[in-house]
Amino acid sequence: MEAATSLLKMVADPTRLRILSALNIEELCVCDLAAVAGISESAVSHQLRLLRAHRLVSFRKEGRVVYYRLLDQHITSLIGNAIDHANE
Repeated sequence: MEAATSLLKMVADPTRLRILSALNIEELCVCDLAAVAGISESAVSHQLRLLRAHRLVSFRKEGRVVYYRLLDQHITSLIGNAIDHANE
């Protein structure tokens, strides 16, 4: 229950949900996520650090650019279901 509550708290933040929603569509770099979320790259990096710590996103480096994606299908389903439910 503690882990599930912590997970839902991470998703409940509007900025993090914007980031996760964008990553639900495609893998993105920090600069693209900053544009989507409407916040600075530094602020996105902070949010991504939290999302990584809670095992919601993973990343890969290509040279100096870091690309983020949702960790697995469970997170993809969670984000998709939350948005679908809210749109009903």
